[in-house]
Amino acid sequence: EEPSSSLPENVKMIYRGYLYLESTAFDDAVSGLEQLVAKMGGYFESSELNNYSPYRHAFYVVRVPSAQYQNFCSTVGTLAQLNSQRHTTENVSEAYYDTESRLVTQRTKLERLQELLKQADTMEDIITLESAISETELAIEQLTGSLRKYDNLVDFSTITVTLNEVYRLSTDEVPEQTFGDRLRNAFVR
Repeated sequence: EEPSSSLPENVKMIYRGYLYLESTAFDDAVSGLEQLVAKMGGYFESSELNNYSPYRHAFYVVRVPSAQYQNFCSTVGTLAQLNSQRHTTENVSEAYYDTESRLVTQRTKLERLQELLKQADTMEDIITLESAISETELAIEQLTGSLRKYDNLVDFSTITVTLNEVYRLSTDEVPEQTFGDRLRNAFVR
């Protein structure tokens, strides 16, 4: 499933795509992919190029703005042959808003603890309140980090691209060999 503009604004969706490509013009496909990612306002989270066999193999994790997800996935097939693709979506709205609510609660708690600290008379109360403040600040940092992570995953879709260099595209038809062709090839080998 791909992003839809018909989703309510408060829905938090994470989109992931897995694209498997092959090309006889590997360098052109890599260059085209780099240009496409830049054009879409995305970036490469990771890239790997292998030259271990006669043919090269590249593996990329690309991040593009979620609004460009569908456009990216349909356009990448013009750079190389798209052999297969898989798309996943994850609705994280409930977890996101639960985390946001817990963050508000922790901030309110921190304000109250700081007010109590101003009024504390004994060293024991001060130590207890400072410890509680420290724990609350840690909880706020963790919750804020979780929200930033969700925002990043929602705002930028993750697309895993596998690109293989091939001698002949898998969809190219190979002429059927006659018995004489197979016999001649056997002698040549």
